[in-house]
Amino acid sequence: MQVIPVDLYEDLENLDPQTKKVIVKLIKYMGEIVRRDDFLELKEEVNKLTKIIAELAEAQRRTEQKFAELAEAQRRTEEGLRKLILDHRKTREQLGSLAHTFGYFLENEAYKHLPKLLQRDFGLEIEKRLLRDYIEIAPNKYEEINIYGKGTIRGKPIIILGEVKSQFKKSDIDNFLKKVEKLQKILPEDKILILVTHQTSPQIKNYAQSKGLKIYFSYEFA
Repeated sequence: MQVIPVDLYEDLENLDPQTKKVIVKLIKYMGEIVRRDDFLELKEEVNKLTKIIAELAEAQRRTEQKFAELAEAQRRTEEGLRKLILDHRKTREQLGSLAHTFGYFLENEAYKHLPKLLQRDFGLEIEKRLLRDYIEIAPNKYEEINIYGKGTIRGKPIIILGEVKSQFKKSDIDNFLKKVEKLQKILPEDKILILVTHQTSPQIKNYAQSKGLKIYFSYEFA
């Protein structure tokens, strides 16, 4: 209900009843108009706010959907990466197995053909046969040697020690020489040190020769 201010009410009391009645109706009507305008304005603001909230909710829904899509994409990526790692591991295992197979094949060929080549190059007569062996350098401590054998040159005892790899690196040669050094006390005889390989670079070949190693290539076994 519209409230009429006291001072205005006092002024109205001074008017004749008919005029007073009309003015009071007019004041009430004006109050109702103001309330309706306020309500319409409020309703418009509420509608705007409702629209904004709906837009925010839709934006959040799209964001959540995008996050879900990103999470799914990440899951597929991780799954693909795990599969790739597994495939890579299998490939490495297969390559490692193939390398071992080729290495053993190269060793077997070396055992068959080296006696003739050593006799040709050093005048070495092999005793028994060349083989892969484990030589004990301390109690329960062994060094694996790819090629091991004994022979003589003009009656002088000689030890043959060799390493077999499809392709040598400098570190491979250094590791082999460390093995030889560990065996020195156990095998003090003069030695012929050999490397058997499929191929190697000129730098590695020169390095091996500078260390007193004789290189034999697989094509020499033909």
